[in-house]
Amino acid sequence: MVNLLKNEWMKIFRRPGTYVMIAILIGITLMVGIFSKYQESDVAVDKNWEQTLQQENKALNDQMKQTKMDFKKEITINNYRIEHNIPPREKYHVWSFVKDASQLIILAGLFTIIVSAGIVASEFNWGTIKLLLIRPINRSKILASKYLTVLLYALLMLAILFVFSTLLGAILFGMPDQAVPYLNYSNGQVTEQNIVVHLMINYGLSSIDTIMLATMAFMISSVFRNSSLAIGLSIFLLFTGAQFTLLLAMKFSWAKYLLFANTDLSQYFEGIPMLDGMTLSFSIIMLLVYFFIFQFLAFFVFNKRDIAS
Repeated sequence: MVNLLKNEWMKIFRRPGTYVMIAILIGITLMVGIFSKYQESDVAVDKNWEQTLQQENKALNDQMKQTKMDFKKEITINNYRIEHNIPPREKYHVWSFVKDASQLIILAGLFTIIVSAGIVASEFNWGTIKLLLIRPINRSKILASKYLTVLLYALLMLAILFVFSTLLGAILFGMPDQAVPYLNYSNGQVTEQNIVVHLMINYGLSSIDTIMLATMAFMISSVFRNSSLAIGLSIFLLFTGAQFTLLLAMKFSWAKYLLFANTDLSQYFEGIPMLDGMTLSFSIIMLLVYFFIFQFLAFFVFNKRDIAS
């Protein structure tokens, strides 16, 4: 299996497109950093932030009475800031930039989907699949090595984004003057969390969408041997799946069984579940169900397919 992984890894890095994708990710992160540096001077720190938060809480309470919308999270966090002297807007620093740069995880996901969609289909298109399967190696091991390579590539893209944004943020904005906690809200309580730990957790949770869609693209690539279909459908769902699911959730309770209703696990830590009855364990089970369906289809069809056809 190790040799198969090495072989797949070398195939990826023999393609110029791999270096282009890495360069694009680094280049866009650099542009975001320069733009953020340019905008930094326009953001002023509010010296009377306690009074501002008190006024904001009053406005949120009035709005809750009029619209019945839930702003308990915002109000509780504002009160915690006032009680513990934690201003809501501090001087922009490295971790502020890393958090903003996490929006580019979707770009890393896009590149991972492209690799995942082509890693099997390209073997059929180029005719190299026959050379690969004449070896005395189980087909499942070959396919598993390709999928593990996709996961490693996704991890590489996330690591590049996190490390480069950290280095760039430290150069452009510097380190914070003191430890900056992240305020977590859960079950009506506010807790402080180390900002670096929070960012790493955030990167991990934000990559679930990428992993699931890359797995789906991998399945389509294995079943239909068509990288264009896998890329097109996966990218379409990457950008629109959550929005469509949210619209369906407004009218139908069965929307909670859809994939994109469950990919955002942060809703259980920092927000409110999309639908009543949804829990963290429910979403994890649904993700596992979709994951095993995708993998079953990919491995079943790949193992049964007549390569000569």
